Amino acid sequence: MQKFPMTAEGLSRLEEELRQLKSVERPAVIRAIAEARSHGDLSENAEYHAARERQSFIEGRVAELETIIASAEVIDISKLSGSHVAFGAKVTLIDEDTEEEKTYQIVGAHEADITKGLLSISSPVARAILGKKKGDVVEVAAPGGSKQYEITQVAFG
Repeated sequence: MQKFPMTAEGLSRLEEELRQLKSVERPAVIRAIAEARSHGDLSENAEYHAARERQSFIEGRVAELETIIASAEVIDISKLSGSHVAFGAKVTLIDEDTEEEKTYQIVGAHEADITKGLLSISSPVARAILGKKKGDVVEVAAPGGSKQYEITQVAFG
């Protein structure tokens, strides 16, 4: 089984989502299906079909989360340090074209959320900056053409 790197916080978020799905969402959709069944003819019952669709989504997500959690390799980022970009590092980048500054933390693919500054280790930007240090300029192939970023800070913890 392939192991996936993940922070303890990322694993905790996924475990909480799994608990929510199993203890709240799953029982709620089962009740909704039972109620929709009590309304009679299932072939024309939109509530029944919507509840079954929701149940299918929940069961799929539960299975997906269980697989991810079982294959997670938790890396304690509090014990990491150094001057080079690696998993768990918080990296500040400046876009060479727009002078826009952004800070990202390099995390596992299953916990990435760009809106929260959590950048997947498998993303093009992360792959370009891994192993680099403060002051380095990297070029990243983007859909709209290549972009250049300067690394202005690398921190752990």
